Amino acid sequence: MAIIVQKYGGSSVQSMDGIKQIAEKIIARKNKGHKMVIVVSALGDNTQSLVDDAHSITATPDNHELEIIKAAGEMVSSSLLAIVLKSLGHDCVSYTAMQLNSNSSVSRGMASFPGLDEKIINRALNQNKVVILSGFQGIDKLSDTASIGKDAADITAIVISARLNGICEIYTDAEGIYTIDPKLYKRPKKLDVISYEEILELISLGADIINSRAIELAEKYNVPVYVAHSGKDEKGTYIKEVEFVDNKPITGIAISDSDAIITLEGVPFVSNTLADTFESIAEQKISVDMISQTTPIEGKVYISFTIPKKDIDACKTILNNILPGIKINIDEEITKFSVVGMGMKSASGVASRLFKLLSINNIQIKMVTTSEIRITCAIEHKDKLKAVQIVAREFGL
Repeated sequence: MAIIVQKYGGSSVQSMDGIKQIAEKIIARKNKGHKMVIVVSALGDNTQSLVDDAHSITATPDNHELEIIKAAGEMVSSSLLAIVLKSLGHDCVSYTAMQLNSNSSVSRGMASFPGLDEKIINRALNQNKVVILSGFQGIDKLSDTASIGKDAADITAIVISARLNGICEIYTDAEGIYTIDPKLYKRPKKLDVISYEEILELISLGADIINSRAIELAEKYNVPVYVAHSGKDEKGTYIKEVEFVDNKPITGIAISDSDAIITLEGVPFVSNTLADTFESIAEQKISVDMISQTTPIEGKVYISFTIPKKDIDACKTILNNILPGIKINIDEEITKFSVVGMGMKSASGVASRLFKLLSINNIQIKMVTTSEIRITCAIEHKDKLKAVQIVAREFGL
């Protein structure tokens, strides 16, 4: 039978009742003949609580000790799950990154996961043991514990699935992936399947769904990922390569309130001005998304672009240095409203249909950017919920 790699998030293991429920789920699959590998996060907000304790002692806790603290939460939940499984008569073993030689690279807190000794895991599986892994940790170049970063358990589960040619299942407190965030729209549809390309677009545009690095790895190694609720039997959503696209042009909507529009008035229309401006911004690691420029009038243009709100002050300093005297307007009351769908590749008229819908509902579009499977509009923040409602109804989301 298949090797099943299951990942359970912090909300799934935040109590002993939750851990016992997970154990029963694991046993049910194991009894069907599957080999089970389990990746767990820390109990609830346990890791952040431990980190806060460290910072309550000193503003600059030792990096080595801080990494050990970050890794501790996963080790605790791994061991508790193993104890529950053994108490129910099922042999199992929990492993840390050190035991699996999980070599990581880059810097602490942002480790990658190129190295992993799957022979150790296979040996335990062949002994009919459930294998439980701590999902947040790797080992750095100095053979020291290093955390992989936010939502790293997702990455661990996908890497293990790729190495073992297993099936990857990620269990959370959501019943799957929806066309729209249920907090924004009360009746979103749950997707049976979504492509790697679509979900990566949605994540990049502000949708809080799953770790993007994990999905990039899943796409690279062609690992289908199943996302479902840890405590319910509701059918979830598969993330995988999609070969056939039906006549539905839009798969989902993403919303982001984190950007602002910067508009420069009266910029000299000189060939190197645009290049020098955005090169200087890029050097400060400020991400620029949407860009527009007006037609020159008397040798001057207006340039507008979006950046994260957190970078406004740094950007203003750069602009004042390279374009002294230029008038800078800042609009923070915007929402980036995006529609995403593989169906746009073959469907015509999606943009005109969207723009007309927003227009007849008096929603002003301030900027637009597109890709083969995405349309993003900058609209006024006050129109965000209205836009979600009308677009969801129009496109059957």
